[in-house]
Amino acid sequence: MKTEIIEVHPEYPDAGKIAYCARIIRQGGLVIFPTETVYGVAADYSNPQAMQRLSEIKKRPDNKPFSVLISQKGLISNYTSSRETMLYKLIDAFWPGPLTIVVPAKEDGKTIGVRMSDNLIALKLVQESQCTVAAPSANISGNDAPITCEEALEDLNGLVDAAINGGKAEIGRASTVVDLCSGKPNILREGIITQADIESVAHKKTILFVCTGNSCRSVMADYLLKSVLAGRNDIEVLSAGTGVFIQSTASAETITVLRSDGIDATDHLSQPINSVLLKKADLIFVMTRAHRIQVLERVPEVEKRVYLLKEFANIPSGFQMELDIPDPIGRSHQAYKECYAVIKEAVHKIRGLL
Repeated sequence: MKTEIIEVHPEYPDAGKIAYCARIIRQGGLVIFPTETVYGVAADYSNPQAMQRLSEIKKRPDNKPFSVLISQKGLISNYTSSRETMLYKLIDAFWPGPLTIVVPAKEDGKTIGVRMSDNLIALKLVQESQCTVAAPSANISGNDAPITCEEALEDLNGLVDAAINGGKAEIGRASTVVDLCSGKPNILREGIITQADIESVAHKKTILFVCTGNSCRSVMADYLLKSVLAGRNDIEVLSAGTGVFIQSTASAETITVLRSDGIDATDHLSQPINSVLLKKADLIFVMTRAHRIQVLERVPEVEKRVYLLKEFANIPSGFQMELDIPDPIGRSHQAYKECYAVIKEAVHKIRGLL
């Protein structure tokens, strides 16, 4: 068998060529392709014949499992039922990138390694394949992992159906592998992402503030808490919105009220809530009951981590039911000041609990 070599531009991959290679994978074939770490060889993970062939050409021990590649962070939930915030902290920090995470498998109770590559060809190939893609390095087991297509073909030419030549692998070193199955990060192989990098992210507490547009209330809370926690490297503070569709800056009035406390929010850009962001958060503070409902509709398992922010403000007797913080958008400067006063009171109380 002759291996077909397909030239693909690393920054502007031809969609037709990617679709052609993806079809080979779906039909049970094997394809060499680039990632940012080393070159890999792709096979349909759910196809027993393809996986047997992959094992044979790599001369890989039967007891050594293959890891898989995914094209979006949130797809990790297809492969594991783990609800560990640590898993999602690492995903959010290092994906796409050179980190393979070993987690309890969803299907058979074993374990599975999962990675999201930071190489455009790899991402598009995995996405277009429309199947679970096994992706070990493109070499015979025990040999050096290849960083070019030519090096990969030294071992596998004639043994695979196609090889995508997408230039030299940027990093040129295999991914870091971290096992999270024991509830703590266990480094199985250290790559460019070090154990210190993993530890600094895995054990950091994440606080998330949620409003609608992520331009007023959640921004006030986010930047104020960051300000009062200055110097605390063990806490990450974020904000997001339930109704963010177009990225925008903080509102002018929000920037003004924060500036009165010496806080600069001019560089803020809004972001929508997503499943990874919610699952990585240790504490989620929402502005209204409606926001809480929207968060739990997206990720029900975070229920015990979601609080109304106003619960942490001093509420006068008889007003305990008024726990929503109204949206000041489009209202007067005084409305913004009053909103900020309530948020400030709650944030300072939260600070004392951290």
